[in-house]
Amino acid sequence: MAAPAPMTKADAGNAERGTGESGLAARRAALHLVLQALSDRAPEDPDAVALPAGLEPRDRAFVKNLSTQTVRRLGQIRAALKRFMDRPPHRGSRLEALLAIGACQILFLETPAHAAVDSSVRLSALSRDTARCKGLINAVLRRLSDNREALLSEIGEAVNTPSWLRERWARAYGEETAAAITAAHMVEPPLDLTVKADPASWAERLGGAVTATGSVRLARAGDVTALPGFEDGAWWVQDTAAALPARLLGDVRGKRVADLCAAPGGKTAQLVTAGALLTAVDREEDRMARLRENLARLSLQAETVVADILDYRPAEPFDAVLLDAPCTATGTIRRHPDVPWQRRPADVAQLASLQSALLKHASSLVRPGGTIVFATCSLEPEEGEEQVAGALARGDAERMPLVPGEFGISADCLTPQGDLRTLPCRSPGVEGGMDGFFATRLRRLA
Repeated sequence: MAAPAPMTKADAGNAERGTGESGLAARRAALHLVLQALSDRAPEDPDAVALPAGLEPRDRAFVKNLSTQTVRRLGQIRAALKRFMDRPPHRGSRLEALLAIGACQILFLETPAHAAVDSSVRLSALSRDTARCKGLINAVLRRLSDNREALLSEIGEAVNTPSWLRERWARAYGEETAAAITAAHMVEPPLDLTVKADPASWAERLGGAVTATGSVRLARAGDVTALPGFEDGAWWVQDTAAALPARLLGDVRGKRVADLCAAPGGKTAQLVTAGALLTAVDREEDRMARLRENLARLSLQAETVVADILDYRPAEPFDAVLLDAPCTATGTIRRHPDVPWQRRPADVAQLASLQSALLKHASSLVRPGGTIVFATCSLEPEEGEEQVAGALARGDAERMPLVPGEFGISADCLTPQGDLRTLPCRSPGVEGGMDGFFATRLRRLA
């Protein structure tokens, strides 16, 4: 789910506006988004989820805030509901989602209890799955409201991260850093933009600041499409950490470069803007269609190929390849709080196996002496450091270590071996943090 700009209490109050038709429609939209987030069939690209047409801007802001905060605080909400229910609702069910958005309004958005309770009861009547649960919903949410302060003091934020993930991060980074990571996921992230040119000028125009790594950061943006420069294609939304892997390729002017797993196209846009002769490859036609739409808005051109990466063979090898591989995406939880509830422990090994095959194949697409950048937006070592170790063991590539200060990257964001490792809780020179990313730069051997 896309993270909205933080709402002020006034915004929340205005958007709530009681339980009239407008308020009910907004909550119904939020319920839909929460159900999608908790479903096993959640969209592969959460940012592509559209809100219903016809909502006013302040209703849209309320929908995004309510749905995101419900999922971000789901661990606390589940623990609170459990206090007042003999049998908690089935996870991912409509009943759970209804109770969750009601609980979120009461516990975290300071919505008047009567509005949160009444709207949840009215929404329950709209589906036969919950029509008989009106009394239960009313009773549970009212008890939640009566015990709000005690619940907030007794149920800490740590439960918003599944225990298996917290334990993994503790083993990888230590208990203190793991705790800092989970705390960082509770904070709404700022909006980062990658601009075609002159970031300082755009930062001034948009009321933002330029990060140490060259992105333009806005503390609060509202409707992104209404910002100056959007229609003109002067910039695109991209977390500052996500913008780093493409930069690791260095000077790509006039070089033949492949962006593998390219959609939705932020890295493709970076490389085309930098002068690369770019081929974007992705396996899904609908994802590639979105990439083409984004390039059209930006007035950029690239060759696009719809193909399974493992089957893709160009007519001649590339000078450089960027592989931003499919991963668990645990580095993006602050922007996509549904990730921890979608993933399972087995996903790490399964995706690591795929990444190994993709990296091996990507290496074969580059000429001897060419550059390979492998990246994942994951905090899991199996999807980062261990992938590099495997590639080096195969003997088909060597590491080109990054050095502190290169591309504006702090030493604290580099591993001892010279790979990029950013953490949501550690981002020197980038106030407001950044997503968790791993990236390595390799040279293809003959």
